[in-house]
Amino acid sequence: MRVTEAYQGLDPHDLLAKAANLGERYLQMSHSCGQSTVATLHDIIGFDGVLVKATNSFCGGMAEQFLGTCGALAGGILVIDYFFGRPIEKMSAEKYVQSNIDDLEPAWRMNESLADRFVSEYASITCASIHRKLFGRIFYLRDRAEAERFIASGKIE
Repeated sequence: MRVTEAYQGLDPHDLLAKAANLGERYLQMSHSCGQSTVATLHDIIGFDGVLVKATNSFCGGMAEQFLGTCGALAGGILVIDYFFGRPIEKMSAEKYVQSNIDDLEPAWRMNESLADRFVSEYASITCASIHRKLFGRIFYLRDRAEAERFIASGKIE
């Protein structure tokens, strides 16, 4: 896996800074933390754009319920699994094959590491808890007035 041409030659610190900036711009202009995360990674490392579409409802703790996993984390997990997850050819509905089970491990470890970073930064992986940490409250985005207050607050990060 390589970065796309526009991001080649950057040192890791500059690449991360550009990724953070791009992700913030996607979030401000297009909303949806899950899609913004995946769109950012799409632009930087390149992969099938259908993954961006597949994260449409990852925002708001999954389908705007505010009960589940942060969409940004879920989007990151999806991209890691795209590159490192177990392929369908290693699955079976007919027999148990230990080596096929072992093929789950690499992506699991990477995703555990990503989730651990969320816990370290936000003390949680759930949308509602992260909202409280970042904004001091939950913005219930399914309510139009709340969504407008959230946008007007300038707190989209």
